[in-house]
Amino acid sequence: MIPAAFDYLAPTSVDEALAALAEHGDDAKVLAGGQSLLPVLRLRLNAPEVVVDLGRIESLRGVRDDGDALVIGAMTKHADVLTDPLVAEHAALLARATHHLADAQVRHRGTFGGALAHADPAGDVGAPALALGAEFTIAGSGGTRSVAADDFFVDLFETAIADGELLTEIRIPKYTGWGAHYEKFVRVAHQWPIVAVAAAVRVEGGTIAEARVGLTNMGSTPLRARAVEAALQGQPATDEAVRAAAAHAAEGANPPSDLNGDADYRNHLATVLTRRAVLAAAGA
Repeated sequence: MIPAAFDYLAPTSVDEALAALAEHGDDAKVLAGGQSLLPVLRLRLNAPEVVVDLGRIESLRGVRDDGDALVIGAMTKHADVLTDPLVAEHAALLARATHHLADAQVRHRGTFGGALAHADPAGDVGAPALALGAEFTIAGSGGTRSVAADDFFVDLFETAIADGELLTEIRIPKYTGWGAHYEKFVRVAHQWPIVAVAAAVRVEGGTIAEARVGLTNMGSTPLRARAVEAALQGQPATDEAVRAAAAHAAEGANPPSDLNGDADYRNHLATVLTRRAVLAAAGA
């Protein structure tokens, strides 16, 4: 289907983009990589009068080292996150998850910030960003503000980004030397995950010193498996210990039931995939 007619704006700065959003209000939609918005427009599930394309704002692209953290521009393509040496060294979990995100065509068009702002709980970058304790910089007419990952994902397809605001960059604390793994369960290749688990683990002398675990598609937002993290701390990096900790994976989750599986099935998957992800991240 052909989208309904709309006006197209392509600002070259964040200020220009914010001005366009302020002028057009609810009649405007923001276009990042287009992998979520364009299908919606083609199906006419939404018919904005104005589309504001962020693709020409160069300041929103790239990965930079900022001392104790990496800063990733919201318009940085998934393919660039996947291949960036800073990400590989200091935030390997993001690279692992991005490797499993859709296919090469989508990774070369879709953007890191666009996927996070879309906030699909089945998306592959939300749980890793949450697990790593990301901070989100949001720009509006009154300036910029920083939102912690725990507060960024509000509900299904809903974030802390208010009307007239833009996500400009994501700050990821460094996890240099941590093991990382993203375990994703699908029926066919490149599908949205039925369930996936993002795990980052720091092992010292065969013992798990710290662990951070995120769950994909186990609720209306990405989730932290905090009970698993607590159960893993100080435990040996063995199958028996990790299996016992992974049994807590579904605590506090509220997974959907759909054609791919009911909630009980997803709860079971979460425990199995958590064990696999943690063991792989720990190098066990």
